[in-house]
Amino acid sequence: MSDLRTTVGSMRLHVGCAMWTHAGPWQPLQPNPRERLRSYAEWCTAVEGNTTFYATPARHTVESWAQQTAPDFRFVVKLPKTITHERRMSGAETQLREFLDAIEPLGPRAHALWVQLPPSFAPTDLGALAGFLRELPAHYRSAVEVRHHAFFDDDESARRLEYVLSRVGAEWIPFDTTTLFAAAPSSAGEHEAWGKKPRVPRRTDALTEYPIVRYHGRDDIDATVAGWQPWLETVTAWLHEGRSPTVFIHTPDNAESLMLARRFYGEVRAGLPQLDALPEPAPTAPMTLF
Repeated sequence: MSDLRTTVGSMRLHVGCAMWTHAGPWQPLQPNPRERLRSYAEWCTAVEGNTTFYATPARHTVESWAQQTAPDFRFVVKLPKTITHERRMSGAETQLREFLDAIEPLGPRAHALWVQLPPSFAPTDLGALAGFLRELPAHYRSAVEVRHHAFFDDDESARRLEYVLSRVGAEWIPFDTTTLFAAAPSSAGEHEAWGKKPRVPRRTDALTEYPIVRYHGRDDIDATVAGWQPWLETVTAWLHEGRSPTVFIHTPDNAESLMLARRFYGEVRAGLPQLDALPEPAPTAPMTLF
C-alpha cells in the first residue's frame, strides 16, 4: 500500500470518518467485506473505531485490520460500553484486559484509546476517571470524550478535567455538533442526529501533541464546509506548533464523509502547502449487471 504519511516537518495531519463501510456515488461499496477497510484506507488515513464500543472484536479480525492498512494509519479505538457505561470504569479489569489483548495486533496503528463517557458522567465522577487512566498501559495514548454540560459551562469543572487528563498525558476529544444544531433539521437523518448527538459548545483547545477532533455537519455539503471553517484555522495553528492532529468528519448519513474528509484536508493544505497531498485512490471499475 502507498505510504499515507503527510508531514509538516516531522508532524502529520490525518483525516477520516466514523467507519469504513459507507459508500457514496464516488465509491461503490467494496463487495468483499474483508477488503472494505483496504479500500477505505486509499481515501483516508484514520478511522474511528466505533464498532468496538458494542463488542470486543476477535483478535483474528483485528489482525485483518492491520493487514489492510499501513503502519502509520490511525485507529482511534473506542473502549467497550461494558467498561465506560455499564461498569463506569470500576471493576472492569477483565473486560479491559480482553479488549487490550484483542487490539494488540494493530501495533502502532492504535493511535489512541478512546474513552467516551456517558452524559451522566459528571465532575463528581472525575476520581473514577483519574484512577482508570492511571491503570491503562503507558504505551497507549488515551483520549477522553465527555458529554456532561458542566464540563463546558463551568470553568472550574473544565479545569479539573484538564488536570486529570494532563497528569497522564491524555487528550480531550471535542465533538463539535454546532453546525448540526445551527438550524432546524430538514431531513430524517438530521432529525435522528438531533436526537442522538450531544449539544455542547465547540471546544478548540489541545492538551497534547496529538489532538483529535470529531466534527459533525449536515446533509447540505455547503453548510458542512462553512461550519468547519474555524477548524481550518485551529488545525493549521496546531500544525505550526508541531502538533499532529486527527480530524474525523461526520454527516447525518455519512454518505459523503470520505469525500468531505479529503476536502477538509485539501483546504488545510491550500493554506499550508508543506503538507503532502493525499494519495489518489485507485480508479473504481464501473459496476455492471453481469
